[in-house]
Amino acid sequence: MNPVISGTTMPILEVTLEPGESIVAEGGDVAWLTPGMELDTSVAHGAGGKGGFMSGLKRVLGGAQLFLTRYTAPRGGMVAFAAQLPGTIRELRIDPADTFMIQAGAYTASTPEVEVSVALQKKLGAGIFGGAGVVFQKLSGEGTAWVQLAGEITEYELKAGESLLIHPGHLAMFRAEMTLEFASIKGIKNKFFGDSMFLAELHGPGHVWLQSMTPAKLAAAIEPYLPDRSSSGNNN
Repeated sequence: MNPVISGTTMPILEVTLEPGESIVAEGGDVAWLTPGMELDTSVAHGAGGKGGFMSGLKRVLGGAQLFLTRYTAPRGGMVAFAAQLPGTIRELRIDPADTFMIQAGAYTASTPEVEVSVALQKKLGAGIFGGAGVVFQKLSGEGTAWVQLAGEITEYELKAGESLLIHPGHLAMFRAEMTLEFASIKGIKNKFFGDSMFLAELHGPGHVWLQSMTPAKLAAAIEPYLPDRSSSGNNN
């Protein structure tokens, strides 16, 4: 297997598979692929070879897809996935000592033995993040995974006893052994709760990846330029 990440602000993950090799991804995320690739969609994919229905159900509860697609190249071939937001695609090595929590929507693809499940789902109150709260998926098992992070990435290595307060939308990824809590921080004016704001508090030791862009902020930035659909068809 030969993965290549290319591009700048909207990168592409292109994976060349040797005969018989496979890769797993959400079905609708493929950008292009060579002919002859075998596609199999199932709830069992993304379960790290452990069956899969309950893992698939957890993905649905977290807002992800129940079914994942496995791309197999009987005679070799290539499959490519495009980033959905400006940012970067990172490759992660997954094993029992290296498991990761990633923000929902960051998962791009993985080798078949990586388990993709929802490990944390938090409702932070009406209105915040469109009322959806925050969801983090856990990548475990053993293999390789690729995730897409939005905007520019800043990394911190927190020592034991250290912590960091983070707007949840900017918390892209962190090591799974770290402790994550949510708290209402008073004294910060925001449009949802007046003089208090919900922030994530991440405790070390461990590594954290923060993203400068959030899907919510990108949507808010382009919303004024979208056509007003409510007025279409009402010109009688």
